[in-house]
Amino acid sequence: QVQLVESGGGLVQAGGSLRLSCVASGIIFRRAAMGWYRQAPGKQRELVASITSGSWTNYADSVKGRFTISRDNAKNTVYLQMNSLKPEDTAVYYCNADHLLGSWWGRGTQVTVSS
Repeated sequence: QVQLVESGGGLVQAGGSLRLSCVASGIIFRRAAMGWYRQAPGKQRELVASITSGSWTNYADSVKGRFTISRDNAKNTVYLQMNSLKPEDTAVYYCNADHLLGSWWGRGTQVTVSS
């Protein structure tokens, strides 16, 4: 059973920081491309950041320079360090894993940034 469990969300003031974590199980983590997505009310789910099995990274333009995605294969965990948070970053953040066996989603963690 594939499971992705996000944590680290919460309320933070604009300009603050949060670090999200996603622990994966049931997959060969080191072979999976991992991504963080977010969905705000009334908006489509969008890619925030991704990291390949080879640790190449990609970021949405809106978060470049503020967010950093990383992975720890020994812990089957992907992280999203979020700095200089803005109210428009408010959303449910979802972890995604993609590999040959399929694509899987976590349940999400709420991030709320107050102005």
